[in-house]
Amino acid sequence: MRKFPLLLLATTSLMFLMAAIPMASAQNVGGDVGLGDKYLAAGIAFGLAAFGAGYGVGQSGAAAIAAVTEKAEVRTTALIFVVLAEAIAIYGFAIAILILGQ
Repeated sequence: MRKFPLLLLATTSLMFLMAAIPMASAQNVGGDVGLGDKYLAAGIAFGLAAFGAGYGVGQSGAAAIAAVTEKAEVRTTALIFVVLAEAIAIYGFAIAILILGQ
């Protein structure tokens, strides 16, 4: 379990390093952002948002189930926390659409 954060950090830093390297392209004239760069940026935005949402739902869902089994009155509050964590993926999807729409 301790290797997982290190692997995530290495993968994320490698993705950002690859995105920072300028790519030579005959179609990239005048400093415009190429279509491949947009796809890469949208993929990184949505991928990291989906990863964060999955992690958040996993943690808050486990805590919500534990809380509901002990006290049934906190069901609505626990559900709100799980939904808030899931909304991160929707925000990432919206940002990816905005990046591709430019």
